[in-house]
Amino acid sequence: MQFDPPLEEARLLQRYKRFLADVETAAGERLTLHCPNTGSMLNCMSPGGRIWFSRSSNPQRKLPGTWELAQTPQGRLACINTARANPLVEEALLAGVIGELAGFTALRREVRFGEENSRIDFVLEFPAGPVFVEVKSVTLGFADSPVAAFPDARSERASKHLRELTRLARNGVRAVQLYCVNLSGVEAVRAAAEIDPQYARALAEARQAGVQVLAYAVQLSVNSLHLSHALPVLAAH
Repeated sequence: MQFDPPLEEARLLQRYKRFLADVETAAGERLTLHCPNTGSMLNCMSPGGRIWFSRSSNPQRKLPGTWELAQTPQGRLACINTARANPLVEEALLAGVIGELAGFTALRREVRFGEENSRIDFVLEFPAGPVFVEVKSVTLGFADSPVAAFPDARSERASKHLRELTRLARNGVRAVQLYCVNLSGVEAVRAAAEIDPQYARALAEARQAGVQVLAYAVQLSVNSLHLSHALPVLAAH
């Protein structure tokens, strides 16, 4: 995935009301950007930190651009735009990068399913039957560890998705939780039990039920994003 047009660099002034961020460019231009992230963005940002944004050419748009990347306080690069995760995964699926999911004959997006009125990110059709794939974007890292964690805030919605996957697995349907690790310098992923113990329990139950849990690192730069290689998903302690 290439950034086209190229991203512009700025300095973060503040993030507020969850979806807004004030920034200042190197030229001294002050802008309010859309912040496309519903989480806490814990450890992803600090006032004065470097960020990169995409500028919109649409005159009808209320805000002039979208915050895409951040240099974290630990010096890592994070893609904070959670809307990038699904296109990244789809690009990798079509290119055969995700070996565990290679060989499908059709791909469907945003399919309604389950008992709790959910949507699954992808349904892949295989000769042996469908595979349901839920994608989560991981950006929570820690200064003293190469292990990233999810979620960065309590998320009933994320737990709901795991419950739905667990039901599928118990009914003999192949179900996959895929973590798209949008943070550089990461060697493994775990559930953030200290932030959302309910999610950590739901992930453990999903694994016990047969849900396949995968994580893939993203190769990040200010020019492009690409899924690159598999990472281990550690069991919660």
